[in-house]
Order: sequence, then structure tokens, then C-alpha cells
Amino acid sequence: MTTESPSSLIPVTLLTGFLGSGKTTVLNHLVRQPELADALVIINEFGEMALDHLLVAHSTENLVMEMSSGCLCCTIRGDLVKTLRDITWRFSRNGQRQFRRVLIETTGLADPAPIIHTLMTHPQIAPKYRLDGIITTVDMATGMHTLDRHQEAVKQAAVADALLLTKAELVSGEQRHTLLRRLDGINPAAPRWEVRGGEIAPQKVLNLGLFSADGKTPEVARWLGEEAYALAHEHAHDHHDHDHDHDHEHEHEHEHEHEHEHEHEHEHEHEHGQTVHESHGHHEHGHAHDHHDVNRHDDHIRAFCFHVDEPIPDEVLTTWLELLMGFVGSNILRVKGILNVEGEEQPIVVHGVQHIFHPPVPLPAWPSEDRRSRLVFITQDVDREVVERTFEALRQALPQAGEPTA
Repeated sequence: MTTESPSSLIPVTLLTGFLGSGKTTVLNHLVRQPELADALVIINEFGEMALDHLLVAHSTENLVMEMSSGCLCCTIRGDLVKTLRDITWRFSRNGQRQFRRVLIETTGLADPAPIIHTLMTHPQIAPKYRLDGIITTVDMATGMHTLDRHQEAVKQAAVADALLLTKAELVSGEQRHTLLRRLDGINPAAPRWEVRGGEIAPQKVLNLGLFSADGKTPEVARWLGEEAYALAHEHAHDHHDHDHDHDHEHEHEHEHEHEHEHEHEHEHEHEHGQTVHESHGHHEHGHAHDHHDVNRHDDHIRAFCFHVDEPIPDEVLTTWLELLMGFVGSNILRVKGILNVEGEEQPIVVHGVQHIFHPPVPLPAWPSEDRRSRLVFITQDVDREVVERTFEALRQALPQAGEPTA
């Protein structure tokens, strides 16, 4: 295997941060900048219903792929490896690659260690790509609470080459000082930039140099070491089934050749389009990991996905979300949705984090022909039935409301 020089490798920027910390808002700003005009964007979301790629795709001419098959950290050795391996030919014309860099937005629940380890050491990835920097968004309004409750958030902040501090306008000076002191202990070396409306100069987050654990807290090297050990143990276990796997892989390779032809034809059909959507959807993930529920992160955190077929009265929407936030707000880690609201021609985007719900924002246009409202709730220790019952109660109080379907 021939390894290219670092300067010829495709740079990969990893954009991470906990649920609701503003990753997609930052991404929406970055992809509009000329420095990322030739970037391929890979968006990973937790749960079977993906929305973020719709919010990004309407505003950019970049190539956009969405991986809606669950958390990247769970499927990193499968879906992401396959994606990075294949995009060089899937997104090419006349033998020329259509992109010069890759920007990956992870789910807010991602443990970054498996992703970093794979990008830096996987034999099919490391010879083609270089990890050019890790950007982590930190919600200043909910950051302390999140860091206290979720180890994933601590890891995301610790590995960062740059920290983007969002929602500073929502915190007091004392809250800001407390969070910054906490970050001093987690990642003292990374530069910090306060971000409003997702706006950040590309030069502050691109070309940050090859990722290194040097200069970061000792925990970062330990996490990467643990990941290497886990991977080696997994390989040793798999070696016992090598002969069986070899036969299966031979058959798979034959199928892959057919898939290559199909994908190439699909790509040719989109040759004149500016934005490409590709999905490693629920079916594909289930085939590879049929034991894994893509809507469940662990015993406590899960995603609930809803469609509402009819336009939603604004009164029902506002009352419902206020009721949920007041009742179980601290355990609603994330709410996001694209809604068809009665009386509105444009789709309305809503999003909230814990007790904070941001004002609805209209999109310029519907991103697809689908006009149904789509809502994703990511909750901790809140059953789906709680969310369903509150909507149903309001729907019956105002019968003109649409009925949600799973």
C-alpha cells in the first residue's frame, strides 16, 4: 500500500459538540463561505429520522451526504469507513474528484475517540485522508449542566483543536466565568471563539494542522489508547471466524462491483445538479447491525420521531412545546423539527435544548416535496408516551390539529 504525502491527503475537519450546541448553525454558515465551496459535507444524526441535512442543503451548493443510521461512534467501523472509502469514486466526474476537503458533523451524542482513531489509523482511510482539526461547539447556556451529566460532552470538549462558544447572549457574567474555568480544566490549550448566529471566520477552524494528543490533557491519549486496545481485541476475536468471513467477503465484493455500477449510474443522473443527497438509511444500518436500535443511545437516552400529516395550528404547537418544556424540560436534550404551520407558506424550523426553546425561524422554501411536519425529540428518561399524550390532549382540545404518526 502506498501512502501519500501529508500535503496530498484529503483534509477532514470534524465538527462535534453536544446536542443543541449549535453545530448545524455553524455548519450552515461555513458552507456558504468560498473556502468551503469545494467541500463534501457528511452529516450524522442520532435516530432514524434525519433533519439536519435538509436544513443545510437548502442553503449550499456543496455536496451533502447524510448518515441517518444512528450514532457515528456506534457504526464508525462500518458506515463511515465505507463512506470515506467510496466517496472518491462516487463523487467524481471523468475521473476527477469533485471535492477537495471533507467536513463531518457528528451527532451530539458521539464519543469522538473511535472517530479520531479510525481517521488516523484505519488502513483504508489513513492513506487517503488526514484529520485536519476538530471543532467543538459548547452551549454556554446549558454547558455546565451538560458537562456534569454527559461524559460524551467532556470528551468532545477535551479533544477539540478549537472551541466555539455559542449562545453567550443567554448567560450572565458569572455563568460565563464558571464555564470558562471548567473548560480550563478540560482543554486549556484550545483557542476559544464566541460565536453568534453560527458566524465564524473559516481561517479560525480550517487548516489547523494534523491532529495530535500532545498539548491536551492526559485523558485524551488514554481514550485513544483504550480505543486501540478495544479494536485490537475485536480483531483477535474476529480472527476465529476468518475462513467463514473470507467466503462472505468474496461474495460481498462481487455484490459491491454491482453496487459500484449502480451508484455510478445514479451519480451520472445527478451530474448537472449542484447538491447531492445520499443516505445510509435505517434499512442499511439494520442489515449490518440488526441488533442495534438506532433510536436508543443507552438505557436512558433515546430518540422519538414524529410525522404530522396536516398543518399544525400555531396555538397547538406553542402550547404543546411550552407544556413539554415546563413538565420535563431538563430531560429533553434536544427538540428539532421542520413544521407545516397553518397559515404559513414557508416551512418553520423549531429547536430547543432542555428548558430553552428558541424562536421559530422560517426557511426560504421547503427542501423537498414532502410537506409533512417532522419532529425529533431526543430525551433522557422520558418515555415516548409522555410526548404522545401531551400532543393528543391538545389535538382533542383543538380537533383541527393534525394527528402524529410514528
